[in-house]
Amino acid sequence: MKPIIEDITDANFDIEVLQSPTPIVVDFWASWCAPCKALSPVINDIAQTYLDQIRVVKVDADANPDVVAKYNVRGLPSVVLFNQGEEVSRVAGAVSKTRISNMIDDILEGQ
Repeated sequence: MKPIIEDITDANFDIEVLQSPTPIVVDFWASWCAPCKALSPVINDIAQTYLDQIRVVKVDADANPDVVAKYNVRGLPSVVLFNQGEEVSRVAGAVSKTRISNMIDDILEGQ
């Protein structure tokens, strides 16, 4: 069984994220980032709440500079929502579960 939240790398980002048949939330984070640590329980909660509707993945910004540069991630944490291979929404910083849920709900309601 796959983990609820998978780690994605520069090498598998296109296959795992851009070719995902379901909406996918990407959490760009770093181990030294205090707001990233604060957001982690929120991301875990989102993954549980939307378990059968979306995928949630993490990208270590330090270990995967190509994806970070390609998507112009300037601040950490950054939570980016992709749908059908396109970025559709983004928030930066330690935001609330409600803010991330609203992004996801907007996509799910449109399907």
